Amino acid sequence: MSLDAEPIFPHELRDAWPALSRDERVESFKLVPHATADDFFLSLSAQEQAELILLLAPGERRTWMRLLAPDDAVDVVQSVAPQNRDALMSELDETTRREVLALLAYAEDDAGGLMNPRFVRVRPEMTSDEAISYLRKQTREKVETVYYAYVLDAQQHLLGVVSLRQLFQAAPDKRVADVMSRDLITVSEDTDQEAVSRLFSEHGLMAIPVVDAEKRMKGIVTVDDIVQVVQEEATEDIQKVGGMEALDAPYFEVGFLAMLKKRAGWLLVLFLGEMLTATAMGHFEEEISRAVVLALFVPLIISSGGNSGSQATTLIIRSLALSEVRLRDWWRVMHREVLAGLALGAILGTVGILRILIWQSVFHTYGEHAVLIALTVGVSLLGVVTWGTLSGSMLPFLLRRLGFDPASASAPFVATLVDVSGLVIYFSAAAVLLRGTLL
Repeated sequence: MSLDAEPIFPHELRDAWPALSRDERVESFKLVPHATADDFFLSLSAQEQAELILLLAPGERRTWMRLLAPDDAVDVVQSVAPQNRDALMSELDETTRREVLALLAYAEDDAGGLMNPRFVRVRPEMTSDEAISYLRKQTREKVETVYYAYVLDAQQHLLGVVSLRQLFQAAPDKRVADVMSRDLITVSEDTDQEAVSRLFSEHGLMAIPVVDAEKRMKGIVTVDDIVQVVQEEATEDIQKVGGMEALDAPYFEVGFLAMLKKRAGWLLVLFLGEMLTATAMGHFEEEISRAVVLALFVPLIISSGGNSGSQATTLIIRSLALSEVRLRDWWRVMHREVLAGLALGAILGTVGILRILIWQSVFHTYGEHAVLIALTVGVSLLGVVTWGTLSGSMLPFLLRRLGFDPASASAPFVATLVDVSGLVIYFSAAAVLLRGTLL
């Protein structure tokens, strides 16, 4: 840092960070006081840390790479292009490098890929005083996360867990085996990150141990790791529900062409689907030509069905993601949503009928058969909204059953599906109710 440069406080740089270019980020980061630079660096995302480290001089890279815990170092290494990974790995000390290589062998979305292999461990035969002394020795070395102490035997099998409070409250000569809890919540190395996040939510834990098939402890997944996972999963689901591929980077860091690619695919699929709407309209061309007034209500009918379907699919996608409903609950959900669709359709249908009748009485807009037109619109809304609600609620179940992400049942996709069927329902109702009058 130059002598005449003004220092930058971390909160100031954090606010300005998204708007800075890469070179400006490096220069600004060098102006952060050393006492707070570590905390600022650790507050950055893995992608931001990786970009910053690669722009630093080789000597500086080592300092920041070695500041990271093994699981965080894995995230940074996975954030860069393959040709840059060796350069970052070479900055790590030998012990950390071995730990990072072991973690890289796991799938990124599994508990093994999230875990930190450094955790506090004690033996069951230790007294509470011996365990406390041993904990102090471990935390002076490289163990940073001290939520619980895990009780392991000589073969590293997980026997129990003890909190720091339990150790401090125990008599000095009390054995760890006598105070530890044997009621353990664990995950296997290949447990999906969404399942891990649900365990954190259900049990309110700060860390969950990861064990292999023989119950040997391999590491811990901490709550700060899972918070990031939840954010990523929620972001991905929201983007999919919106009708596009999930972005793998912040908005401004996604290239223009990459953004087009992720958005254009779904739009093309939806566009081709909407072409079926034109086909359906063509099929009922004769009815429309004989009763032009029917065309006035097409947007009303199909938008109501699409909106009801979008509501239903959003509710079920969220419920499936949170395990509030499961695949076996599809029949209960269908029964509930059919009733909801009928009730919502009746409400909208009633409003539609009243609107047509009021306009007819005031403006004489719809001619002598206004009552039949109103009844046609009302019945159609009842059918379309019920069908939209049923389709929107069942599609996520179907996708989950086929092994796909239920979030792929995006609201625009459901709306497109219901648009076509809504036209069929509308004109079929018109053909029955208006036969012998307008048709």
